Amino acid sequence: MNRRILVAALLACAAAAAAPARAQTASIAVEAPWARASAGNSRIAVAYMTLRNRGAAPDRLLAVFTPVGRAELHTMTMDNNVMRMRRVEGIDIAAGGVARLQPSGLHVMLVDLREPLRVGTQVALTLSFERAGSVEVSLPVLPVNATRPPAASPATPHH
Repeated sequence: MNRRILVAALLACAAAAAAPARAQTASIAVEAPWARASAGNSRIAVAYMTLRNRGAAPDRLLAVFTPVGRAELHTMTMDNNVMRMRRVEGIDIAAGGVARLQPSGLHVMLVDLREPLRVGTQVALTLSFERAGSVEVSLPVLPVNATRPPAASPATPHH
């Protein structure tokens, strides 16, 4: 009988330890994800989305990974009428807040692509958050001149 109690207690502890990780991952919603196709045979592209922190604590997007190449977090700013792009180390999302990755602002730069991104395909990304952990999403690839996501394109994170 004591052995059954010990096993039940160990299982309860394991379940309790695992529960916060699931809840943290569920705290980030990825909405309206999309990527622009590569221009011609270029081996670069760009991806956008809205990140909604449904949690009670702030979070930070630390990195993005993709099997199609390398991904970097970037921002674009205007400096004396010149658009400048620079790499950022992370993107903060306040508790209950939103971070918009959009043209002429924060975005994911896809570089060193194995092959150019083509319209009508999908690109997989793994978003790595400080608190929420990893969130996997699939983005539709839109034309190179697209300026916004397709209508009603929420992403469902895959855990």
